[in-house]
Amino acid sequence: MTMIVRDPGFHEPGGGDDCTSVWYVCRTHDRAYRHEACGEGDHLIALHCAEHGAENMWPDPRMLMFPEGFAPPLSEAQLSWVRSS
Repeated sequence: MTMIVRDPGFHEPGGGDDCTSVWYVCRTHDRAYRHEACGEGDHLIALHCAEHGAENMWPDPRMLMFPEGFAPPLSEAQLSWVRSS
């Protein structure tokens, strides 16, 4: 299972943010997340910004391929946003 971590304590990116260095981090395996190559088992994925630290993120377009594989499941609003990108 791949779970996207969202947390009220994470930075909430806005239109004025100019984050140029961001990457996905697997909190389960405590390393960069690169398409499940970070280790075996479940993955807790968070977006990490060099400037703000952990950020809340919108779904990655790759999630459209397997939306049922994410917990919590993608909402209709999230799916619509990704499909419009």
